[in-house]
Amino acid sequence: MDPIIQISGLSKTYESGFQALKQLDLSIRRGEILALLGPNGAGKTTLISIICGLVNASSGQVLVDGHDTVRDYRAARQLIGLVPQELTNNMFDTVWATLKLSRGLFGKRPDAVHLERVLRDLSLWDKRDERIMHLSGGMKRRVLIAKALAHEPDVLFLDEPTAGVDVELRRDMWALVRRLRDQGVTIILTTHYIEEAEEMADRIGVIRQGELMLVEDKQVLMQRLGSKQLSVHLQQPLREIPTALADLPLSLTDAGYQLVYTYDAHAERSGIATLLRLLGDAGIEYKDLHSSQSSLEDIFVELVHGEQEPT
Repeated sequence: MDPIIQISGLSKTYESGFQALKQLDLSIRRGEILALLGPNGAGKTTLISIICGLVNASSGQVLVDGHDTVRDYRAARQLIGLVPQELTNNMFDTVWATLKLSRGLFGKRPDAVHLERVLRDLSLWDKRDERIMHLSGGMKRRVLIAKALAHEPDVLFLDEPTAGVDVELRRDMWALVRRLRDQGVTIILTTHYIEEAEEMADRIGVIRQGELMLVEDKQVLMQRLGSKQLSVHLQQPLREIPTALADLPLSLTDAGYQLVYTYDAHAERSGIATLLRLLGDAGIEYKDLHSSQSSLEDIFVELVHGEQEPT
């Protein structure tokens, strides 16, 4: 698929000397949902801010649908909607006035039908004439999302959009994200709720200390880096792992009543068959088997803490 955003050799060093991004290269596919994961201070917000023209890069280039974000800033920025972490609304304006102004700032003609659709999608239609200062925190967050969609962007950035919001907003927002993706909008999100990334994203990018560790299709990533476990519940407890099984990645739990075999996808069939054969040869009887697989959160924690390196 052709990229809608192409990032080449992007670096950012602040005046303090802190290097937030280090020679980052990234292609974002048209129409995908890309989740950027990383600990606090990894460089996620700096990356988004540079793409959106809010921060100047120290070096490198960003193209948005072929438009250079420095040389052709206005054309590039018109394609982008941004939902920032912080609430940045004019608290004295009404919801409707805020959306009309945002759409006009991007050079779009008035379109009351589109703005009404956005407000209804976000359960804001009944609040359209209220001043933002009188809204709840969750409603103010909804207004930020509506502002980002007012000018019908081709690319939508969601920077920690559900941090600290209620369950209802989170559900509504992800339903809206799915609809936007179905309409061809490219969506880039950062989130600390890794289960959301696991459910929503087509691809996962992991940033650590300003470097892009990997970008991979979600299912491929979980198959390649994820591990599986087979728990064998024994009839009689073992004091230690028998010598015949010593070469397998096994551990004993539950006071010796459970034998846990950890393996990757490539070793699934041969490994389990070997384990069960060796158990039979050793005269070890079992009464139940249970399998489980690493979640995206497990993989993320291992990557950002350096316990696992991408291959």
